[in-house]
Amino acid sequence: MYTSILSATMQGIKAIPVQVEVDVSPGLPGFSMVGTVNSQVREAQDRVRTALHNLEIPVPPRRITINLSPADVPKTGTGFDLPITAAILESLGHLPKGGLEQVMLIGEVGLDGQIKKVRGVLAMVEEARKSGCQGCIVPWENRKEAQMIPGIRSVGVKNLKEFLRTARDRGWEQMKAAQMQLVNNRGETADFKEIKGQLAAKRGALLAAAGFHNILLMGPPGSGKTMVAKRIPGLLPALTHEEAMEITSIYSVAGLLSEEMPWVSVRPFRSPHHTISAQALAGGGKIPMPGEITLAHRGVLFLDELAEMKRDTLEILRQPLEDGEIHIARIGGRYTFPAEFLLVGAMNPCPCGYYPDRNRCDCGEHEIRRYQQRISQAFLDRMDICVTTSAATYGEFRGETPAGESNLWSTEHMRRQVERAQQIQRERFAGSGICYNSQIPPGEIAVYCKTSEGAEKMLQGAFESLHLSGRACNRILRVARTAADLDGKERIEEEEIAEAIGYRSFDKHSWKQGDKL
Repeated sequence: MYTSILSATMQGIKAIPVQVEVDVSPGLPGFSMVGTVNSQVREAQDRVRTALHNLEIPVPPRRITINLSPADVPKTGTGFDLPITAAILESLGHLPKGGLEQVMLIGEVGLDGQIKKVRGVLAMVEEARKSGCQGCIVPWENRKEAQMIPGIRSVGVKNLKEFLRTARDRGWEQMKAAQMQLVNNRGETADFKEIKGQLAAKRGALLAAAGFHNILLMGPPGSGKTMVAKRIPGLLPALTHEEAMEITSIYSVAGLLSEEMPWVSVRPFRSPHHTISAQALAGGGKIPMPGEITLAHRGVLFLDELAEMKRDTLEILRQPLEDGEIHIARIGGRYTFPAEFLLVGAMNPCPCGYYPDRNRCDCGEHEIRRYQQRISQAFLDRMDICVTTSAATYGEFRGETPAGESNLWSTEHMRRQVERAQQIQRERFAGSGICYNSQIPPGEIAVYCKTSEGAEKMLQGAFESLHLSGRACNRILRVARTAADLDGKERIEEEEIAEAIGYRSFDKHSWKQGDKL
């Protein structure tokens, strides 16, 4: 007897509908599976057969053929266990014929009949809704995640006995139409007013958050680089519903959601160790999975000890920093992962970390040059802001910060400035597909970044004297546009251009060959 059940597989972060076709017919007993399946899927035959035996459901000695269609799409994961089990049970008469039509089934089956959670349920249920399904049956631990999708009823089941009752009684039809509400917030972050001094770093962080500009913090150990980086997420606005769903779908594919917290309600802050591999940073593997840059999508990626990272690992970031996505090609297909993140880098200026304080730094000029040149100029060109931090003086560290200055550089006050600047950007870019100043295409720089005559002359002088690339010049204009937005100006003046050029300090360091330290 032939039976077909709907399920899905993941390709990157995209769900692909799959029809699980099962035919139970007379012949030499056997269990064959076709349809471009990997070992995880093929092992389902042993899990399913053993689970049915332990539930005292007899499987007659017949030939069972399973086809996962479309056959040319690679199938991965253990989520096909439940639809395969359901199709066999329907073929053997344990479930009513056609009772699971237009219902998507997802779940791994244990040897004892327990149904276990799988990855990517959010994207699969969303695909089921788009396909016009009546409902979904998912593992109990994935139920909250599935019920976030409006317009479709999702039921969670704990084991095969519960699944049989749900399938026979059409339990998804009894679910309430109301869906879970996604609650968004900024999360709890430390306050910028706790940082003593470092006004330049705070100003750089404000600009970075307001325009979503990449920022590099360079200074000696203990100068507050990490403190500044960890507080930047607190300046960003709360996630919109669409952004939260997009990030939650990514974390679902990565298997980072839990039953207690089945959604992502705050902007991601990812801080991988400097020994991270290129594959872990960019994503990939035999079965491509999201890397750290995708897990930081719509949030902050903090790379500490930047100069200690492998150069080829850092170079991988160049393409996603430009395109906002990363492409991974494998034999089984081409995968695209989103990667729109705010990059925050931190590094020491030399191996010992104390240059240019020659009372503490004994590194030779060659050592300093070689250390800084671990980071290529092409990578640095993609950083919008570079801030040099210095160790706080004893007076700054132990002294009381004036109340006015403390409030001026508090996270709450800075966040309000960011929100005003981003509101200006939303109005400016309405209908263009651009969200932040950092995303202005090169061809539209002249449209959105209009400068005064004096500002244009200053930019030309910097372009010629610092030998800036076209990319660096465009980034200066984007940062200046953000600075003007923070001040409520329509046109970029000399003051904003001067500030943006000042943040290109790496164009004056030993990265520029021939310059003296």
